[in-house]
This record gives sequence, C-alpha cells and structure tokens, in this order.
Amino acid sequence: MELNAIKAVYFVGIGGIGMSAIARYFLHRGVCVGGYDRTPSELTRRLEEEGAQVHYEENVELVPAACRDKASCLVVYTPAIPADHAELAFFRAEGFAVEKRAQVLGTLTRFHKGLCVAGTHGKTTTSSMAAHILHQSHVDCNAFLGGITKNYGTNYILSEKSDYVVIEADEFDRSFHWLTPYASVITATDPDHLDIYGTKAAYLESFSHYTSLIRPGGFLVLHEGLEMKPAVQDGVTLYTYSREGGDFHAENIRIGEGEIGFDLVSPFGNITGVQLGVPVGVNIENGIAAMALAQIAGATPDEIRRGMASFGGVDRRFDFRLKGSKAVLLTDYAHHPAEIRQSVVSIRELYRGRKIAAIFQPHLYTRTRDFYKEFAESLSLLDEVILTDIYPAREAPIPGVTSRLIYDRLAPGVTKSLCRKEEVVEKVRQSDAYVFVVLGAGDIDAYVPQIMEVLQER
Repeated sequence: MELNAIKAVYFVGIGGIGMSAIARYFLHRGVCVGGYDRTPSELTRRLEEEGAQVHYEENVELVPAACRDKASCLVVYTPAIPADHAELAFFRAEGFAVEKRAQVLGTLTRFHKGLCVAGTHGKTTTSSMAAHILHQSHVDCNAFLGGITKNYGTNYILSEKSDYVVIEADEFDRSFHWLTPYASVITATDPDHLDIYGTKAAYLESFSHYTSLIRPGGFLVLHEGLEMKPAVQDGVTLYTYSREGGDFHAENIRIGEGEIGFDLVSPFGNITGVQLGVPVGVNIENGIAAMALAQIAGATPDEIRRGMASFGGVDRRFDFRLKGSKAVLLTDYAHHPAEIRQSVVSIRELYRGRKIAAIFQPHLYTRTRDFYKEFAESLSLLDEVILTDIYPAREAPIPGVTSRLIYDRLAPGVTKSLCRKEEVVEKVRQSDAYVFVVLGAGDIDAYVPQIMEVLQER
C-alpha cells in the first residue's frame, strides 16, 4: 500500500522490538494502530499508553473496527508468528494487504534515504550510535532500532524534517533483502541462523545480494576481512573500516581511567579528540562505522564529537547495571559465539586481573546445535560460567540438544555450573567473582534486579 492510503495498521506480534518501532512511526503519523501479542510486556504497556489498541488473546473479534477495512488497513507481521495464527489467517483470507515488518521498512527506504546497518553482531549499537549522532546534529533522522536507547528510552526516533532514516538491517529470514539503502555498513558475517540458511555459503551469499540493493550513488562501508564478496551496482562507492585499518579507522587510541578516546581517520576528513560515551573496546569499531554513516549524511566534526561523547548506550548491550567497589554487573544481549568473544575481550580490557563470571542462557536449540563448540570456546575465556537451560523462543526442543553440550566442552580451568534459571541468583551469591555479565537474548535479564540485590549486599 502507498503510505498516504494507510488509515490503520494492525500488527500481529506488536510487542517485538522491531515491530513496536514501526508501530510508533504510524502512531506519530496519526493513524489507528492495533495489534496482538502473546503476552503483555513493558513495550506493549508503553504502546498502549501512546495510543495503540493491544490485546493478548488470539481472537479476530478483538481486532479494532478501524483495522477491519481492507481498503485502508495495512497488516504487518513478524516471521516469528506461525502461518496458522488465527488472526493472520483471517486477514489473508479476507484479502488484506499483509506485509512482513521488513517489507514496511523497505517502503520507508524508498521514500527516504536509508542508512542501514547489517551484520551478525554490532548492528544494534552501531545503528543506535549513528542515529544519536544525526538526531542531535543539524541533519537529524528517523530511526528504527533493535534496542532501547538510553538517550531516548525508546527504539524509535521521529524527525519532522530529515530525509534520512536509520535502520537496523536484519538478516534473519532474509528480511534485509526488502531494503533499498542509500548507505549501508556491514559489521560482521559470522554464520548464524543456519536453521534458515542451511549453509555458511548461503548465509554469505545473502549478504552479497544485500549489497546489490544499495541504490546507485550510494555507499557501502564494509568491515575489513569479511569472507563475503560485495556485489554493489555501478555508481556505489565502497569503503572499508576496522579498528586500526581500512579507509575509516582509529589512531592514537587512549584507554585508561575508565575512558576511551581516539582520532578518526576518514576519507571525508579526519576527526581528532573523539571520546566514547560508553567506553568499552568494542565500541571503537562500532563508533568508527557510526561516524562513517554520519559523515556520509553530512554531520559536522563538532556534531560528531558531541554525539559520540553523549551516546548513552543501548539496554542490554554492554549495559552497566552496577559499578561498586566490591562488584560490577553488566548485561549484554550477546547470543552468538563471536558476540560473546567480543564482549569478554572488552571486559578483560577494562578489568585486567579481575575474576570475571558470566551467566549465559543459550538462545534457540538450532543455534546451540550448530555452534555449541564455538560457544564453549568463547565462554572458556572467562574465569567462571553459570550456564542455564536453552531459551527456546520460536522453536520446539531437539532431542539431544541441551546446554550440557556447551558445559561439557568448557576449558578445564573454568569454574562452571549448570542450573535452571531460577537457581541463578543463588549461584551468584556463592561466587567470589568481581565482574558479572548476564549474556543472552532470552528472558534471563528478568533476574538482573535480584542479582543486583545480592551483589549490593556485599
């Protein structure tokens, strides 16, 4: 549907982080927004406060009246919703315009200049950082993000004037193939979602195809050393970046006293005196990529410096929850072996010589089956690992696939325990580690307040 024809939008799975951002976009446009989700959450509560009509029972009768006119109502769904969902089946049978979340984002990249961030990991922080830099600059932007930013308390940024839209480009279910970026960063292509892609080669080919969608006159900023081969159209400018090499990179990196600073080397003009608002090692590369997009969009050096220094981070992305004299606690959404390795290396850089423990909840049976050896290798960089049962998300159990596959392969020197998530708090109480990091994309984060209480008691 054309944007101007849409009078109502109904979301099947409105509580998802990406879905809720689009719901907010349409709420700001003044159209009727309704939706279903399986369970209430903080996100759905806030959407209801902002005017969305949300229900939690799979029941067509509960769909708002304004969302029953197929001539003016767009239906948006997430791939996590099963095909036989009663409401989704109803809308399809009645001939409504039914689109995936990614298709809607694709429409927005045709109407605006899309600044898209793709990659196995790092895309949420990088896109959020770029969005913040631009939003506080004279350029401004709209943004659809995969996490709740600390600066704004939301995953959506609205601009009445900017033609730029920052989008986290999701490779799951090949969703990013709907996009038509003006400029894109690709952070990493470590294989993931093999339940969808089947093979590493297919995963890499999917990224290659994505690069072919960048519009002529646009830009691709590619992390150095990736296995994928870009397939950009004529007229697209290709740049590379990394921490210490490529067209965009850092020089004079300064780490100490809880701060990280560096100078940006860039084909658009070097920027000296960059300070990280969230001073962890991994954010050097994330920041380089974000600043590249900001320069492409026209932000000034002073605006970029100010945006980098004032960026507050993203919930559950290297998110410090407690910094005490006797304990430190942070949460990280890391749920892929490469993400975990990067997270642990960054923590080691900050807390040299300290004992570091992780509470890790594996996410998906298929991902555990495909990468249990790699998970064990990454987690073995820690001093202690508290491992919980697998969070199933959309999947049914797979015989023989449990967290023990990882547990049994942890390095001999690692203190380890295997427990139910309800037992995690007590395991933390028994640990003498100084730094604790809660890792995973499931519901383990719900235990963070209790873990904080235990550590504060020290």
